[in-house]
Amino acid sequence: MNLSFYGAAREVTGSCYLLESNGKKFLIDCGLQQGQDEKDDQRLPFDARDIDFVILTHAHIDHSGRLPLLAREGFSGNIYATSATCDLISVMLKDSAKIQEMDARWKNRKARRAGKSEVPPLYTVADVGDTLKFLVPCDYGQISEISSGIRFDFVDAGHILGSASVEVFLAEGGKDKKIVFSGDIGNTGQPIIKDPWYIKEADYVVMESTYGDRNHEKSDDYALDLAKIIDRTLSRGGNVIIPSFALGRTQGLLYIFSEIKERRLVKNSNFPVYVDSPLASEVTKIYEDDLIAYADRETRGIIKKGSNPLTFKNLAFTDSTDQSKALNDDPTPKVIISSSGMCEGGRIGHHLKHNLWKKECSVVFVGFQAYGTLGREILNGAEKVKVFEEEIAVMATIHNFTGLSAHADCEGLLKWINSFAKKPDKVFVTHGENSICEKFVRSLEGLGFSAAAPLYKSVYDLGNGGKD
Repeated sequence: MNLSFYGAAREVTGSCYLLESNGKKFLIDCGLQQGQDEKDDQRLPFDARDIDFVILTHAHIDHSGRLPLLAREGFSGNIYATSATCDLISVMLKDSAKIQEMDARWKNRKARRAGKSEVPPLYTVADVGDTLKFLVPCDYGQISEISSGIRFDFVDAGHILGSASVEVFLAEGGKDKKIVFSGDIGNTGQPIIKDPWYIKEADYVVMESTYGDRNHEKSDDYALDLAKIIDRTLSRGGNVIIPSFALGRTQGLLYIFSEIKERRLVKNSNFPVYVDSPLASEVTKIYEDDLIAYADRETRGIIKKGSNPLTFKNLAFTDSTDQSKALNDDPTPKVIISSSGMCEGGRIGHHLKHNLWKKECSVVFVGFQAYGTLGREILNGAEKVKVFEEEIAVMATIHNFTGLSAHADCEGLLKWINSFAKKPDKVFVTHGENSICEKFVRSLEGLGFSAAAPLYKSVYDLGNGGKD
């Protein structure tokens, strides 16, 4: 019984863990490495043909984004995921493939001019089509035996629609071991979806630590707090720019904006809100279709009354490039929600370019900003930043709404791990920046846990006390 760490090891992105048991090799997640986490040109550090199956925690690209590469290189097993994740993964991977193809075209134009060899995209839309054939939808709490001595089930992680922690049960050589993979643990009290479920027992735990060094700012009324920013900004003639992840965070924002409108928390309650992301538009449609099966009690109550909690008056989705460009030509004060959430690509760059230098405008961050990203640079107080190779002064008012994060904070992470009735034999801390992983390990050790922050490609023997 071996556990290898092939991503999110002292880093935030690229979640990928390999389990070996009973002659089988299988992955928990196969995520894309992003930003400064990228290694080996995204190449897989193992032979895809050796992988028997994959268990996927959720649809975010840093957990799922290398699945088409896996299929391209010879994988042909099942990919197990919740039903909502299966729905979401289709649009997420197709969007990622288009970006891979576009990046390859851009690199190859430069390569041709320099007389260098061209490079293929990491994967294509056709590869995504091949990948989707392997999806096997599962329900929460459904224990599946996928091979002799290997069972698993999904537990609601409360992070995004369909997100899950994974319980893996291994029986080999007279030894029984239970390994829990947290996936991304959700923030409690966030709109739309249920809070994370808590697991009571495990021999080993692999858990995320994104916010393992700090707590979110608490508020009794996030809608009111956000409305105050909107009111001040619109009243001085500025735009509110919100970099937001297309999956999960955008839909949470729409729910809050619906509440702001209904409660008339902004003087001009008819203020326009634009979602400028074709991907977010597609994801929102899936949320609307699947919501009743995954929503919390409050959201289900709204749906049963015949209302849509993700829409309201003066909401528009701008899918075309021309529509997107027109937003920056329109002088009407407005709210623009756009991806990417860390400002590393997509249409958000254009909106920052046109609004970041204006004192009357505001930029509101509502999710984690990884080290080395443009979003992190702005949050850290940079006076000037590069956007599309152009230097832009940061004159807009910058806000950081950590309470709207879909990730549990340090308090939430500790509540999750302390819910185990008996301390696991070892806790492997992953999915966090290097210093945060180390700090969270020390926090766990101070509470009596045996904990470690694995290195990339490290291997642990689970049949022998988790020794590396």
